[in-house]
Amino acid sequence: MIIDCDTCEARGKECGDCVVTFFTIPVRGQRPEVVEMDDAQAAAVSALASGGLVPPLRLVRSDRAS
Repeated sequence: MIIDCDTCEARGKECGDCVVTFFTIPVRGQRPEVVEMDDAQAAAVSALASGGLVPPLRLVRSDRAS
C-alpha cells in the first residue's frame, strides 16, 4: 500500500487525526508526502486502530490520475 498524501481527498481536513500523521510527524517534524506500507504493516495499523490504540487511516483515494 502506498499512501500519497497529495492525492488524498481528505488532506487538510482529516490530517490531524490520521494514523500517517500520528506515526510520522513526531519523528520527521513535517508531514510526509508518500508513505509506503506492506500488507502486514497495513494489517497491523488496522488492528491498532480497531483497538483504539492509534487513530485510523483517514486516506480517501482520489479517482483522478496523478
